[in-house]
Amino acid sequence: MDEARAREVLAAAGVLPAGAVAGARLLALGENAVFAAGDVVVKVGRGAKLLERARRELRVADWLAGAGVPAVRAAEPEALLVDGRPVTVWRRLPEPVRPAGPADLAALLRQVHALPAPGFELVRRELLDGVERWLRLAGTAIDPADAAYLRERRDGFAAAAAALVPHLPPGPIHGDALPRNVHIGPEGPVLVDLETFSSDLREHDLVVMALTCDRYGLGEAAYTEFSTAYGWDVREWEGCGVLRGARETASCAWVAQHAPTNPKALAEFRRRVASLRDGDETVRWYPF
Repeated sequence: MDEARAREVLAAAGVLPAGAVAGARLLALGENAVFAAGDVVVKVGRGAKLLERARRELRVADWLAGAGVPAVRAAEPEALLVDGRPVTVWRRLPEPVRPAGPADLAALLRQVHALPAPGFELVRRELLDGVERWLRLAGTAIDPADAAYLRERRDGFAAAAAALVPHLPPGPIHGDALPRNVHIGPEGPVLVDLETFSSDLREHDLVVMALTCDRYGLGEAAYTEFSTAYGWDVREWEGCGVLRGARETASCAWVAQHAPTNPKALAEFRRRVASLRDGDETVRWYPF
């Protein structure tokens, strides 16, 4: 789904005033196209299969509001299905007063990890579930041998993850715990992008930052700030490598879906796969 197609769906949804679609600002284009217009943000999902996830994200937002956790709030209570794409509408947050830091994320995760299960079902954090879909979307743009390699890694890490003994009690997690998913408004940190909320090993939320330190250039001092604020360093846990490997596999496959239309994505995909094949954990990965 490109921006033009997403805007067509946005217009068909009828959630913005007439004439506002053309001026809506595209904030992100990934699993969702995210547009800002006036006092709302509208998310347009890639396909109908994401409808249930969109509905669950709305339930999560309502649940977090009731629990007093600072998080983005829905502007409309129901998800729409428009031309086969889920559409949800959110309250637009005020402009950030500063970038979010590792300690901001850690403080919010401590609140989330202290919550009991909600009154509705949260799925498991099936980190590797998207691998097949993303590789199929990549099609012939990627080397079939690379696709086969990632499928083999997926199967191996899925089995290893199922056998892990957690250090922390399992329960609700954010699922994509990065500072970019924290908004610092005038009243403090707010958690955003709730679509990967799950019920699983709490360690999933902590491994994300460990991998960010290893692969994406987060400095050791910033990582120490995060682990200190949270109160525990997940790298001390023997299962860290398994969840890290699973997330690396998923991250490679996620990039692959953009390869048919984005040469930078294809180059980044090849860089990532090569580093995994070589077993080199020091190779830097980049956005594209």
